[in-house]
Amino acid sequence: MDFFNSASGRNITFVRPAYFIISGFIGIPNMKYYYVFLFFLYVISVLGNTAVMVVIYLDHNLQTPKYVAVFNLAFVDLLGSSALVPKVIDIFLFNHYNISYNDCLTFLFFCYTCLSMQALNLVALSYDRLVAIIYPLHYQVKMTHRFMFSLIVSFWIIAIIALLTAVGLLTRLSFCKSVVINSYFCDHGQIYRLACNDYTPNDVIGKLLHYVILYLPLIIIVCSYICIGKALAKVATVQERVKALKTCSAHLSLVAIYFIPIMITFGMGAQIDPNFRIINLSLTSVLPPMLNPIIYVLQTHEIKVSMKRILKVRRQSKILVK
Repeated sequence: MDFFNSASGRNITFVRPAYFIISGFIGIPNMKYYYVFLFFLYVISVLGNTAVMVVIYLDHNLQTPKYVAVFNLAFVDLLGSSALVPKVIDIFLFNHYNISYNDCLTFLFFCYTCLSMQALNLVALSYDRLVAIIYPLHYQVKMTHRFMFSLIVSFWIIAIIALLTAVGLLTRLSFCKSVVINSYFCDHGQIYRLACNDYTPNDVIGKLLHYVILYLPLIIIVCSYICIGKALAKVATVQERVKALKTCSAHLSLVAIYFIPIMITFGMGAQIDPNFRIINLSLTSVLPPMLNPIIYVLQTHEIKVSMKRILKVRRQSKILVK
């Protein structure tokens, strides 16, 4: 039993493995190229999200409640990608398939916390759009910096407590059969199903996380846009409706990119093919962080104007220096 670190000498009956083994794709050759592809997406994500954060930080005109949420979304995307992709590259390109028990749980915590915060951050942005369209004259009063900061901090607290609970419940499990995780990272569902003892609490918290962190945010976002649609239906002219919808186009694009793939993955549950699950989850974890800054730069007028202004100032400063 050298493979396992048993808790001998204590009143503990579980067996805790020294490490887990990440299996990755099963039966598909040359998948290293796919992980190289993920790395290129990660590089674009880092550059794009860093650029959005820098622009919002430098331009005082963008330091509004809405862009507090956009800044937090860029930060979460950057943190989530950095927590996932470098470790995945290390595992599969450098053949470090073994990951220690504590490192695996830490890996799980950061990946799922950032994935959860992406969904919750989209809720904050949907509420901002709701207030801006339904209560345009009272927007400055209802949507303040303090309110947006409080909302985002609350979401962080919810996500962290929920994931700490999930990770804490994993520590009560005994892994005496297998330590091979059929995924590309330390996937919560794949881990607790390896346990020998009763994992009902883990199953319950896993399903609860799906509802609280995935389905509930989507329901709130859908309801907010139903209210927006009803409000726009009362607007007299088509031009005013189109103008209002354009302000929501970037957010709606982010919602579709994030929720559609992940809903397919979790909706199919255990019926989904393991390789398809890996592709879908990995792209869900990497594509939205890469596309979010591109969408906001292309579809948000304020950011485009701000970037042009910053670049113009830099060119003028260079000319003055010369």
